[in-house]
Amino acid sequence: MPTDGLPEALHVTTDEQLRAVSNLTRHRIMAVIRFEPATITQIAERVGLAKGSSSYHVRLLERAGLVKVVRTRKVRGVTERYYGMAARSIVLPDPGEGGPDMLMRHAVADLEAAPADSERHVRMAHLRLTDEQFAELGARLQALADEYRELSDPSLPDTSLVFALFHPAPHAQAGGESR
Repeated sequence: MPTDGLPEALHVTTDEQLRAVSNLTRHRIMAVIRFEPATITQIAERVGLAKGSSSYHVRLLERAGLVKVVRTRKVRGVTERYYGMAARSIVLPDPGEGGPDMLMRHAVADLEAAPADSERHVRMAHLRLTDEQFAELGARLQALADEYRELSDPSLPDTSLVFALFHPAPHAQAGGESR
């Protein structure tokens, strides 16, 4: 879907929006319409849901302002609605101390659901960085993701890029020994 004219980001600020994006099924629906609008029937087929369930989840996303009808067309007297994202990206609030990070939970669920024999690049690196290096790396990762998002071709299969740059909780040390 051409994203011209869409706001760059929609910040999730309400409880209704947070509940809407916290559901894995709705997360997957948003992934289906991220680049190309789709009807309820198309969404149901791509996500593997019954049409009624798909309609229910899309209505919740629409009511929360996360998706919208981007075009309609008449088919044998029935108006077919095509749904698309309300913004190019969705920005979630900081989960807060001890709160679940829904974005990372959804990313892990998507990774687990991906075909085991598909090509993937999953790495974890432990770094020791100054505050300046931490900020610079975060900005470079975001710029790289933005650069490749601009190159996205809706005719190609989906690819997900997820990164998390964070300071982990300190490890508890038993009896002064480090593990």
